[in-house]
Amino acid sequence: MADLFAAKAIQPNPVQQQMLTSHVRTMALRSLTGEALPEVETDLFEDISPESMLLAQQVVDLFGNLPKEQA
Repeated sequence: MADLFAAKAIQPNPVQQQMLTSHVRTMALRSLTGEALPEVETDLFEDISPESMLLAQQVVDLFGNLPKEQA
């Protein structure tokens, strides 16, 4: 993941890094257990930029077995 950040010159602050670590840890657990992602209102993500969504998808793709909704 550090490579993805470096490629985009992204430097998360400590709070962002902690939140990201928490989310990725949960994704890793879902990857192992097969647990489904809880239902989420899609309109909550309307303001997320296409670039951010692409980066999120790239992180999800690193796992190889998570549904695209994880992004």
